[in-house]
Amino acid sequence: MIEARGLCKRYGTFEAVKDVSFSAGKEEVLGLLGPNGAGKTTVMKILTGFHFPSEGSALIQGVSVEEDPVEAKKRLGYLPENVPLYGELTVEEHLRFAAGARLVPVKKRKDAVRAALELCALVPVGNRRVETLSKGYRQRTGLALALIHDPPVLVLDEPTAGLDPNQILEIRSLIKELGKRKTVILSTHILSEAEAVCPRVLIMNGGRVAAQGRPEDIAGTAGVWELLVRGFPSAPAGRGGEGFTVLSAESAGPDLARLRLSVSRGGDEAGERLFDWAGAEGFKILSMERKRASMEDIFVKLTAPDKGGNAPEKSP
Repeated sequence: MIEARGLCKRYGTFEAVKDVSFSAGKEEVLGLLGPNGAGKTTVMKILTGFHFPSEGSALIQGVSVEEDPVEAKKRLGYLPENVPLYGELTVEEHLRFAAGARLVPVKKRKDAVRAALELCALVPVGNRRVETLSKGYRQRTGLALALIHDPPVLVLDEPTAGLDPNQILEIRSLIKELGKRKTVILSTHILSEAEAVCPRVLIMNGGRVAAQGRPEDIAGTAGVWELLVRGFPSAPAGRGGEGFTVLSAESAGPDLARLRLSVSRGGDEAGERLFDWAGAEGFKILSMERKRASMEDIFVKLTAPDKGGNAPEKSP
């Protein structure tokens, strides 16, 4: 349904996206993750036809967004992070306007508006002006606008931003339902949201793909160990050693600390390397246990600045 091949995007001499390739199939929710400036927004702008790639191609149901942008956009619904809404219109008026703009046949517009209202739980506020709605209902209205022409592909940019916990759960549930019959690209900074909603994720950093696949498969490429240590220095050189990185360090009592480390090379030698590192840094390991890597562990490992202190470049 969505296929990106070797996407590159340059703004003058700055390269915001560098050789990005991925695909998302029918009835799939793909999470798009990465720190600010990773290139996520640029990729979404290319998919939705706001920008053309400098190199590579993006296809929506086999239709090139560059060669036939109008046809590609017919197959796609887009929810931006900050939903542009006309506050003076009622929800139903807004949906009728959007149905016309999306070229929904006149005879089908009434049914399309009703279906969008019901799907996004907007029936109780259908006659209210948008400017009077809560943040949650505004977000639902934006999603209904993206769905009004019943596209097979949805691109959602931070759909739960600014919502309260109950509203977040409702939107997540709706996205899961949509994923049963549509292809959904979900960009989010909320790692728990990606774990809850997305069977597959694409993690970007510095304009490139850092990893993609099922979270459990990505986690399998790097073990996470939890250590209880005595005498851990407050700022150890490099925050790690060869093949492992300190993810977090918390006080566990007087002169004690609990560390979480990402170990890129596991096996029998991992424990020995950790003990060697502890000895070189001048602290003692009291206990150690291997843990399942969380999405947060994976994200930190793949997107942390390099040991030279260089942060990823920011994209526009």
